[in-house]
Amino acid sequence: MTIVDLQSGPLSLRVSSKGGLVLGFWKEADVGRVPLLRPAPSAEADALSSSCYPLIPFGNRVKGNRFAFEGIEYRFEPNTKWDKHYLHGEGWQADWSINGQTQTSVEMSFLHRGGNTPYAYRASQGFVLNDASLTMTLTVENLGERAMPFGLGWHPYFPMTPETTLQARSEKFWTEVDEWLPGERTDIPVDLDFSKPAELPHRWVNNGFEDWNGEARIAWPERRTALRLSADPIFKHAFVFVSDTAFDPNFECDYFCFEPMTHLANGHNLPDLGGLKVLGPGGHLSGSVRLHPENI
Repeated sequence: MTIVDLQSGPLSLRVSSKGGLVLGFWKEADVGRVPLLRPAPSAEADALSSSCYPLIPFGNRVKGNRFAFEGIEYRFEPNTKWDKHYLHGEGWQADWSINGQTQTSVEMSFLHRGGNTPYAYRASQGFVLNDASLTMTLTVENLGERAMPFGLGWHPYFPMTPETTLQARSEKFWTEVDEWLPGERTDIPVDLDFSKPAELPHRWVNNGFEDWNGEARIAWPERRTALRLSADPIFKHAFVFVSDTAFDPNFECDYFCFEPMTHLANGHNLPDLGGLKVLGPGGHLSGSVRLHPENI
């Protein structure tokens, strides 16, 4: 495991080769060091206690751990002890190799074949810091012998304070059914309408938002800080997660997740693949997200 610390002006970032994780992202401000992502408790943190982890070769779950594509049925095996589904791909559990770094950037990658998934691919992840923003880039290359549907995403954890608001415009909403799977497409509920700045509800939320416009803004008024998130057009969807004490007895309403994704959950079983991109052998898929802190 290699820990890399980046610094540029008031911004600092810590990442780990274990899981390709972000362990912290901070801004030095008049009010002190402000966390822009939930800080990991230690350098040895796993993905679920990290600041952010990658979703590759796709995010979320596939219903029944199976899908059919171009006349072939594919199956997955669970990759955690607590979920019956193959979850979030391999990136968050993989050992990444550091391919290059400077004081303000780092590149890492890993190669996957076999295991819990029919996918074979090479993944790379880059972090570039400047005085004003952080850019994260994720790329996947299909190393398999057949075309397959691929997707990208990140699973960032943001601090949630009593005054935190989220603004992110989307067109449709997906309900949740048993086993943390998506149910049906519907209108966005009033208490989850983030088209204008709104507080996060203090209840379980685990839902996909369809046709996100690629822009989000999180504000922490008591810290006089906001974070603007801008995603490449390929990230057309997002997922919002707020835990509860039934799922996590230690949850203290102190974080939430807003996850940029190129595709919908269970896209493999949707007629249009839910935004997943078909890559032939040797094909690539890449996208970036930029995080810009602001004073308020």
